[in-house]
Amino acid sequence: MTGRIVHFEVPYDDGDRARAFYREAFGWNLMEMPDMNYTMASTGPVDEQSMPAEPGFINGGMFQRTEDLKGPMLTVDVPDIDAAWKTIESLGGEQVGEKVPVGDMGFAGYFKDPEGNILGLWQSA
Repeated sequence: MTGRIVHFEVPYDDGDRARAFYREAFGWNLMEMPDMNYTMASTGPVDEQSMPAEPGFINGGMFQRTEDLKGPMLTVDVPDIDAAWKTIESLGGEQVGEKVPVGDMGFAGYFKDPEGNILGLWQSA
């Protein structure tokens, strides 16, 4: 089913400080991925593919804050990011950045809604 929230992201200014905070405050399991300049965040038990093993929670990630990506964001599952951007633009939103491959898992992208909020898009491979 598309349109559901499948991921979250939290930007940081100081990665070590942010990882320590979320690990200690909430018990998140954090896995740094230096080659991607990203930290994966598991908020509950995961299966062999690192996917949530129980209903009711999602996993996420953390990254260095940028000028465009300043605050926490939710990521919405879509069948086709390019088609979603066209719909978003027709409704007053705008594309932010480009579609980026995420390993062999799929693609990520971002958009700004008409209220100025930045959210993510996920397209499975």
